[in-house]
This record gives sequence, structure tokens and C-alpha cells, in this order.
Amino acid sequence: MTVRILLCDDHAVVRAGLLALLGSAPGIEVVGEAGSGEEAVAMAAKLKPDVVLMDLQLGPGIDGVEATRRIASAVAGVRVLVLTTYDTDADVTRAIGAGATGYLLKAERPEELFAAIHAAAQGRTALSAPVAVRRTPAPALTARERDILGQLARGLGNREIARALFISEATVKTHLGRIYAKLGVDTRAGAVAVAKEQRLLP
Repeated sequence: MTVRILLCDDHAVVRAGLLALLGSAPGIEVVGEAGSGEEAVAMAAKLKPDVVLMDLQLGPGIDGVEATRRIASAVAGVRVLVLTTYDTDADVTRAIGAGATGYLLKAERPEELFAAIHAAAQGRTALSAPVAVRRTPAPALTARERDILGQLARGLGNREIARALFISEATVKTHLGRIYAKLGVDTRAGAVAVAKEQRLLP
């Protein structure tokens, strides 16, 4: 199946580069180009592409997030794949919340872009690796487990944690077992490392 693409980027040079790149990709056909959010919304309604490749920052007029929202709500069956240089949590959250099927960074290799386009056309979420890592939901730890994790990060042993939290050592061991299972680790150092990476520590 050939995936029909509408490009939306306010830089003509970027559009030309994408046009040349996608022209070499099997199973992908560019059916239109838009230089603004408003133009992208109008062309998506008219051309009914399978995927709109959408930049976030579009100069004057509506931005890529608002254009995505309008396309997602008004043009049935059209997927929006954001292609941008911006990867802040706020940008990703706004774009996905507006209805984008995927979020890709312009630094990706061409084959990653092609794969993401095909995934988006099938309704599957396509995220750049740095974005995907941050979108992974943090494990749900109880308040007590977070307390113990905090003590663990301070380098305290089981007996010291028990004293600090006024609980028995056996209870500390039980909680540690649950924490390890939730974080997918089997050592204290591993638990602290994952907790820091996922911002679970106070």
C-alpha cells in the first residue's frame, strides 16, 4: 500500500529536502505541500492524505499543535505525524494531546522516518527514542515505598531505614522486594539508578 503524504513546514528548503528524501522511499507518495498551519488544515480536508507530516513552529498564524488539533477533529482517517527539532516534554504533551499519532525529531535517520510514516498510516504510535523514553509511565509506588526509596538513595541499610521510619526490618525487606519488582531491578544500586532516571526521588 502506498502512503499518501502531505508535508507542512514553513521553510521551503526543508520541504524541498523532505520531498527529495521521500521521493526515494518505497511505498510513500507526497501529494501536497503546505507552508502554514491554515494551509495544512485546508489541504488535508481537500486531499485526504493518509499522513500529514507536521512541523510544530510555523511562523505567523496557527502553530503545528493547533493545526494538528483541527485536522484530527475535522478530517476523519488522516493521521498527523509531528516532525520537529523541539523535544521538550511540554511540546510532546501538547502535540499528542492535540491528536498527533506520532512525534519524530528531525535528527532521525531517513529509514526511521520512513518506518514512522508507515506506522502512523496504520494508526500505530511512532515516537523518536528520546521522546519514547520520557513518555514511559513511571511505576506506581506507594507513599511508603517512596519513603524507603528515599532512604535507600541516602545510602542507609535496612536496619537504619527501619529506625528512621519506625518500622521493622522485616517490613523494610518486604517493601524492598516490591520496589525491586516494580522497577525491574534486583539490587539496591539498581533501584536508586532507576529511581533517579524516572524522577521518583523527592
